[in-house]
Amino acid sequence: MRIDKYLKLTRLIKRRTVAKELLDRGMFLINDRVAKPSSEVNVGDAIFLPLGRHKLTVRVLKIVDHATKDNAHNLYEVVKDEIVKEFRDEPQEE
Repeated sequence: MRIDKYLKLTRLIKRRTVAKELLDRGMFLINDRVAKPSSEVNVGDAIFLPLGRHKLTVRVLKIVDHATKDNAHNLYEVVKDEIVKEFRDEPQEE
């Protein structure tokens, strides 16, 4: 299954067009390789998703053609979820 479709199906990304735009920018990785919208996802693959302040790594558990909202989270497991602290480059008051 294409990664852009998988991200939409699992509801990790709300819209397939948004997933495609982010993939075109080279922001997501599959097994430590830059993913393109047409990249294939297989069971066992690790997907790295930098989503705002969250750096999320998920492992693909199942691939199905259709998933309901309630079952979408059963298609993957979260391996790592880091929250990056904000960095502010502001001068300090003296």
